[in-house]
Amino acid sequence: MNKNYLKIGLVALLAGIIYIPTFIWMWDRWFAEESYYSHGILMPLVTIFLILFKKDELNKIKPKKDNIGLVLIGLALLIHLGSAWMRVYFTSGFSIILLIPGLVLYFLGREYFKACLYPILFLIFMVPMPLAFLINISVKLQLLAAQCATVLLNKIGIMAARDGITIKTIHSSMEVAGACSGMKTIISLLALGALVAYFAQSKIWKKIVLLILTIPIAVCANTFRVALLTAVNEIYGEKFAMGWFHGFSGFLLFAVAFLGFMVVKEIIE
Repeated sequence: MNKNYLKIGLVALLAGIIYIPTFIWMWDRWFAEESYYSHGILMPLVTIFLILFKKDELNKIKPKKDNIGLVLIGLALLIHLGSAWMRVYFTSGFSIILLIPGLVLYFLGREYFKACLYPILFLIFMVPMPLAFLINISVKLQLLAAQCATVLLNKIGIMAARDGITIKTIHSSMEVAGACSGMKTIISLLALGALVAYFAQSKIWKKIVLLILTIPIAVCANTFRVALLTAVNEIYGEKFAMGWFHGFSGFLLFAVAFLGFMVVKEIIE
């Protein structure tokens, strides 16, 4: 078993060298200003934790090489080479999700593969989606947030009207910027939801439903944040609303979203 782990380690080191440009790209995207993937650097650590959590189960499995793993390894490297040639780092990043299961399958066998598959698939959340795609979705979410927040404000007695992504009230106006679209919350909550679902004692279909519901939960929480910021802007002024309260509302947004997620989890289970 130790020899198998050593072989995997050596191959992984070689693959790491091959993927250096991709890792540099991911690092830049993780730490970019207003990044949607600031959580990305934590994902490998989560995967390692989830695998170590199954340590006792894995120790009971007898490693048995499966040559089908070579298919995944070959496919992953082919995708990576094509991506490197075209400088499309997004697909190169996702080829890692094929490479690692391929290594596990080839060196350790199907039982290990099945046991480690979910923790490995968790690495999906570390690979940033293309910016063009994210921006396109973000713009739509901005419009949705502005529209829903306007309705909510009028319902609670604050007169508001929407002009594109700008919400106008009697004494002020507020633009729903890209950072307030809720896209980052959706991505982060999906990652956190996947982790919670992994440990949940539920049937697989319930876990899938729970993950799908993270999207409307995040959208609703973001609507609440936009409406709250607009109300504070109207009552206390732009300086207060866009000062420390703006940052605080971001933490509040995620707290509300996670609370809603946990409530839905309890209902489903």
